[in-house]
Amino acid sequence: MKSFGSWKNYAQRRYTELDHMNFEHKMVLVIRRDLKLSHGKMAVQTCHAAVTCALESKKKGKYFNEWYREGQKKVVLKCDDEDHMDFLKDVARKNGLVAHIITDAGLTEVPPGTRTCLGIGPGPNALVDKVTGELSLL
Repeated sequence: MKSFGSWKNYAQRRYTELDHMNFEHKMVLVIRRDLKLSHGKMAVQTCHAAVTCALESKKKGKYFNEWYREGQKKVVLKCDDEDHMDFLKDVARKNGLVAHIITDAGLTEVPPGTRTCLGIGPGPNALVDKVTGELSLL
């Protein structure tokens, strides 16, 4: 078992490595703020979106490898409502990005079929920012 000191050294080395990495690709996860979801529910919905978009991107072979090698940068943002989310999805797809909306099963906080979260990417930062650059962080 490693001592605390060796883990601390590992963490410092790892953070130093990350400081020098050039993150050129990202995935964006967009949550509807009108739903007033709990923090746990938001976390689960963004995870669903991240996995779905990553798998679709890997299958299509577009941007996945670069994004994965860079450390899989993800950013969570918020949109106003379902119409806003649909608009963002359409713009993302028109720009050649993977975009997938998550529909909840309705077992906990929202009715079945509620569309909760949009995943976009992964893709080049500049391209993703063309779609989501005006949104606020969650």
